[in-house]
Amino acid sequence: MSAVEPPLSSRRDARLNRELLIAHARTAFAEQGVMASLEGIARRADLAIGTLYRHFPRRIDLLVAVYGAPLEKFLDDIEAGMNSADPWDRFRDFLRVLCSAQVGDRGFCDFVSQRFPDDERTEALHNHLCGLAERVLTQAQEAGVVRPDVTTADLVMLLWASSRIAEVTGGIAPRAWRRNLDLALDGFRVTAGHDLPEPPLDDTRLYRVMARLNG
Repeated sequence: MSAVEPPLSSRRDARLNRELLIAHARTAFAEQGVMASLEGIARRADLAIGTLYRHFPRRIDLLVAVYGAPLEKFLDDIEAGMNSADPWDRFRDFLRVLCSAQVGDRGFCDFVSQRFPDDERTEALHNHLCGLAERVLTQAQEAGVVRPDVTTADLVMLLWASSRIAEVTGGIAPRAWRRNLDLALDGFRVTAGHDLPEPPLDDTRLYRVMARLNG
């Protein structure tokens, strides 16, 4: 015997509640980051917390509903823009686009720069992003324009630094992060100075740090 479908009005109400929760979550995450209070989001939507959990059993489900599609489009846009003939321009533009996407949205910044090991959807998105970063870095190093000791972990750390600068200077000097980025880019050039005294994080330690950020 097939299950009885709920009335059309109930399905419509459920869909509207879901859309309302996503809209208020988008605002809360942008303002407060991915650890924004779920109870607060439900309250903003004038819904019970149980309603939120029926639609989104885990925080990561709500995060994917808010940021999954935008991140997919963002990755597609980055990939489409990686056709510059100049390897340095390609490397520089990749980092500029990546850093600029964080400005004004703490949640998106968190979502891009953290790992969520228990969710295959986000792991696939992050693996795609890391693959693009590795590709553009390798091409720039093979062309002799980026110093050979730079790793993808260095790019992730630049992302963290840029997001923090954008957060603390927002509303006062909203473009200050661009200065820091350009200074870092000069440090990445193959003509940059001395050897680095500290080795980079390997992939395992970098992953552990990114996963710990959402703990």
